Amino acid sequence: MKTSLSVWSCHKYFYDKTWTNADFIHFVGQQTKADGIELLHRFWDPETDTSQVEKALQQEGLEVACVGASNNFALPDPANRQEQLNHIIESVDIAARFGAKVIRVFSGNQQEGVAYDDARHWIIEGLKAAADYASSKNVVLCLENHGLFAGKSEQVRSIIREVDSSALRSTFDMGNFMLVDENPNDAFEQLQSVVAHVHCKDFIKVGEDFQGESYASLSGDKYAGTIIGEGNVDLRHLLSRLKENGYDGWLTVEFEGNEEQKAGSIQSIDHLKQLLDEQ
Repeated sequence: MKTSLSVWSCHKYFYDKTWTNADFIHFVGQQTKADGIELLHRFWDPETDTSQVEKALQQEGLEVACVGASNNFALPDPANRQEQLNHIIESVDIAARFGAKVIRVFSGNQQEGVAYDDARHWIIEGLKAAADYASSKNVVLCLENHGLFAGKSEQVRSIIREVDSSALRSTFDMGNFMLVDENPNDAFEQLQSVVAHVHCKDFIKVGEDFQGESYASLSGDKYAGTIIGEGNVDLRHLLSRLKENGYDGWLTVEFEGNEEQKAGSIQSIDHLKQLLDEQ
């Protein structure tokens, strides 16, 4: 299993325009022990990034593990849903350009006034079309457990089953299951046969008086992101089960802690490498 770092781990440097994707690649190559990177469509500049990213990857000896599409198919306007499909298609093309075999995809976000069943129908429809395109490019879409429609393992499994394509599998996000009050260890047992990408993310339960950034679970418990190995996710168990299951894909660190993002990313990769050495 190889390790990569997601651009999202350092997203503050993209939002304030401090970094480009090439800057991120140089950071990963020179300051972390990661083997690759995960790009995000939302931070991609088609006018400049292709040549700059290619050069930076060669300089640092890194691979592109995955491209993340931040799509939302739970939209009532068909034209808007087509735009979301186009985002995935563009992400597939970026991945194919750099030899990545995995595209992280979402289902969708709850919209006011939209019935759950209608939104789920649009999600299935959109993912079927996206999977058809991905298959034509020999890459795989991996649905992340995230949000109302695909937060729980059974929801992810149900969507994958209904889309019924070898080009749609699971991005197993270790930490996100805690936000829907599901034990990540139990979730893995439900999804192990369809996991084709892994997000290593750690959360720790905090009190109501916690002042940093945090997330509320469905039951109201409060969680904060933390450095890999310092939270409540049983990483040793999950890494062991992945190894037993013959998983040979990428382990992408998606750091969401309150620590400075570069420092938190470096420490998270270090801790993940240490845990892998213990396997």
